[in-house]
Amino acid sequence: MTSSTESTADRIVLDAIGSALSGLPDDVRIALAYSGGLDSTVLLDAAVRVAGPARCVALHVHHGLSPNADQWLAHCEATARAYGVSFEAQHVEVMPMPGESVEAMARDARYRALDAMCARHGAAALWLAQHADDQAETVLLQLLRGAGVAGLAAMAPQRVEGASAVPRVRPLLYLLRGQLETYAQTHELRWIDDESNADTRYARNALRHEVIPALAVHFPGFRDALARAARHAASAQRLLDDLAELDMQAVSCDERRALSRAALLALDDERALNAIRFWMRSLGLPAASTGRLTDALRQLRDVRDDHRLRVDHAGQCLRLYRDQIYWEAGGSADPADETAIEARTPSELIWRGDEVWRLPLWRGSLVFVRAADDDPDAVPEALLAHAPLSARSRAGGERMRVAPHGPTRTLKNLFQELGVPAWKRDVPLVYCGVQLLFVPLIGVNRDVLRDHPSRRTGQPCRRIEWRPDLLIA
Repeated sequence: MTSSTESTADRIVLDAIGSALSGLPDDVRIALAYSGGLDSTVLLDAAVRVAGPARCVALHVHHGLSPNADQWLAHCEATARAYGVSFEAQHVEVMPMPGESVEAMARDARYRALDAMCARHGAAALWLAQHADDQAETVLLQLLRGAGVAGLAAMAPQRVEGASAVPRVRPLLYLLRGQLETYAQTHELRWIDDESNADTRYARNALRHEVIPALAVHFPGFRDALARAARHAASAQRLLDDLAELDMQAVSCDERRALSRAALLALDDERALNAIRFWMRSLGLPAASTGRLTDALRQLRDVRDDHRLRVDHAGQCLRLYRDQIYWEAGGSADPADETAIEARTPSELIWRGDEVWRLPLWRGSLVFVRAADDDPDAVPEALLAHAPLSARSRAGGERMRVAPHGPTRTLKNLFQELGVPAWKRDVPLVYCGVQLLFVPLIGVNRDVLRDHPSRRTGQPCRRIEWRPDLLIA
């Protein structure tokens, strides 16, 4: 290897890192997805050289799929320590749903873990080590799978996936694997080799070891051609997204958590499918096949009963309620609403005049607002302090009385009567001791107020209000 080759490899890699860094403020942290392989090792080394170790945090995801996974974790932690870089690892379990691939599930679990670690470290960006060879493989895979425009757009140099994720940046996307190998050898870097990369039962590995070498012989410029195709597809996808944005203004409701069935079906099939794909991406759901979405659209046109819709996807079920469609955790065999509520560990509060009770597991807060004693929803302060307050998930079958002389009703019936859509029913139930006291979106249980002697004129009272995180002042 000549010194000119070595300096060229250095310049190419370091320039790519410098370009990615130039768009960030000088004081922000950069998270690096660090598997310990060649590509991420080059990314870590170059990032430390350009940005400095204090600005970098190396993040490792332990899938547990390889018997060597513990050794890889130890290697990554030791390497990060040697660089003087902060390090965190997170273990994930990969349990594919029927018909889903291990590769896809591992990738989704990896990105969820990386996003969570980025949030904990306050990272402004997540850098990934994919390169031009990875991009070529991705485009070929998507072509062979019959993917649409979004799939053919493959990997973007920078993209934000979901509202809670940091930007995912690929500084090395236009560099060849061979250039990264030269850089690694020049600096005598040490990396680990995942033995599964040689297993050609996986589609990507079969392309890498058996198809790509043949393409390189007969079509030497295939990587550039596929990269151009990906850019064209990305441009086309942006136009489709612009159209979907316009259509969403007509079909979406409840801050895009749900779609109006009637408005969606007023669109022609192609525009309706495009709007559904855009909606699913905005909710952070993985893409569904055209066949599955076409079947969903057919059912939406034909169904006459809210409960007859049967579309399952990635652990979610498409539901229909009062002409609004929405995604709910669980399968179509599960009854809507009751089983989909996620059980959470109860939270407890000894009330001593608190103004706000933060409930992060429900992503919101209970606010105790001073109220006149003639307010029908007023709760005496003596009652709030009478016994520990607890916030619990719904278990099903809970009952309360909303009118002083009315019958007791199940929460499910009350939610339905009030027209509260199922995706809004996952709220904390507030108990005073063993009695159900308050349910957001429904109100106060009159039985508790009636039975407690503290409800007298002139007693200080509070009104309980539920405020989701997006609404908390």
